[in-house]
Amino acid sequence: MCGRFTNKAKPEQIKAEFKVGTKNPNLFQPRYNIAPAQMIDVVFEPETERIVSQLKWGLVPSWSKDAATSKGLTNARAETLTEKPSFREAFKSRRCIIPASGFYEWQKKGTGAKQPFYFYLKEKEIFGFAGLWEEWLEKQTGELLETCTIITTEANEVLKPIHDRMPVILKPEIYEQWLDSKEKNTDKLQKLLVPYPASKMSSHAVSRSVNIPDSDSPELIVPLNSL
Repeated sequence: MCGRFTNKAKPEQIKAEFKVGTKNPNLFQPRYNIAPAQMIDVVFEPETERIVSQLKWGLVPSWSKDAATSKGLTNARAETLTEKPSFREAFKSRRCIIPASGFYEWQKKGTGAKQPFYFYLKEKEIFGFAGLWEEWLEKQTGELLETCTIITTEANEVLKPIHDRMPVILKPEIYEQWLDSKEKNTDKLQKLLVPYPASKMSSHAVSRSVNIPDSDSPELIVPLNSL
């Protein structure tokens, strides 16, 4: 799964990587402990223009009776996207990219507290998770809620000692195909949802301060042996 991640890239890096622009000052702010239910930066193409906006992390299916009581779906397994009613339609036409700089996973050893690790790419400060987005309409007020989820796949060799799942990291050359709402071939799309090459990733243990959702500082990603 993917339960926490970071996005510390500079605005110009994000705009160049995903070919988007924005005048919203709330976007592209450095964040070191992004947690479920928070608003996050999301790149998508709802029509013909690629945009970046903030959506709530935790997908609420359009058919949910009550968004307030619905448990937002933080992750979606790549292997079962076409089987799950919560993700089936979004996989066909509401795909998105979630900019990130790294993510956390926790290793359990014995009966002690889990040890958090930070995972990142060796040669890139910014990359994109494969995601899905959805709209939920409050019928009485007409209020529109936009939410998203991060797609996960089996772990690569860097992740396996820590966790058996990892977020799908998209290669830049498939951004356009992934965001194209006209692409409906789910068999073809599912083949893109594979583990990122382990040789291009690295990780290190970090402080358990990341366990506190309100913690958000550069120190969170500093190697534990350097603190």
